[in-house]
Amino acid sequence: MVNANRLQIDFRQYIMEAILIVMIIIFGIFAPGFFSITNMLNILRNVSMQGIIAFGMTLVLISGELDLSVGSHVAFAGCLSAYVTQALSVAENGMLPETAAIIIAMVIVLIIGFLIGVFIGVFRTRFKVPTFITTLALMASLSGAGNLLTQGFPITPFPEWYNFLGGGYIFGIPFPAIIFLIVFFFIHFLANYTSFGRSVYSIGGNEEASRLSGIKVKRNKILIMAIVAVLAALAGLLNSSQIMSGTASTARGWELEIISAVIIGGVSLQGGSGRVWGTFIGVMFIGIMINGMTMLNVSEYWQYVVRGILILSAILINQIKEMNTE
Repeated sequence: MVNANRLQIDFRQYIMEAILIVMIIIFGIFAPGFFSITNMLNILRNVSMQGIIAFGMTLVLISGELDLSVGSHVAFAGCLSAYVTQALSVAENGMLPETAAIIIAMVIVLIIGFLIGVFIGVFRTRFKVPTFITTLALMASLSGAGNLLTQGFPITPFPEWYNFLGGGYIFGIPFPAIIFLIVFFFIHFLANYTSFGRSVYSIGGNEEASRLSGIKVKRNKILIMAIVAVLAALAGLLNSSQIMSGTASTARGWELEIISAVIIGGVSLQGGSGRVWGTFIGVMFIGIMINGMTMLNVSEYWQYVVRGILILSAILINQIKEMNTE
């Protein structure tokens, strides 16, 4: 009887993995070429940039917060990197060689990304402004800042080698996919094997109890928001490399797809529960679903309908699972 209960608990815990496997089998049967190595690597490349941010968003949602600015942050980071590169590069009558200009631009983008995250965290912890409100305002502000930097037109100051970051391969594996996997293992380790990770779950479960137990709630919330902001800036650099320009109109709607992937992975919107591994499954779920339907020549309009139904179904399954385990 005990073994049966354990099996039931294990099945509930891994139900999304089971659904993902079934979906993969169905696409493998009906979509010729789905199981090819080329297609598998293509899926990894396509999900990598949103996935990088999704791992940071996992910590944000577990802590009971929300960041709606990540899509605009990606576009802004790409525009800023292009703008700084153009301003500093000798090729554009600047003061530095292209390589040095790009490296400095990348460092500046990551530092500003960190500061944006700190800004959100400080507003939340010091002034008690919900992150939903702050990041909603930033979503508009960063989009506007990207357009101001580019004047509404793509900036293309990058040399050909820069494309490696977003479109290159190492041993046949897309470079963005490698970064995606590195970020996954880092955030997985951070969430599961460090005191900071344990504090994230504690804060999301009961913030006041966490404070009374000695956890530095304010500092940790600021750090959580800084982490997701830096990952958004990193994804922005990879995206600018892939399209070889700084473009303010890119990454629109990413925040919704990223949050959807995290919720599909089992992270609770109420905070306090969720797994980084679950987010990995959620990211792959959406990526494989889009790829499979495209290979089956499903109409783009129907794709949106099916995606909405499947995402809602996955969320409902997770909610039922959570209710049954309480």
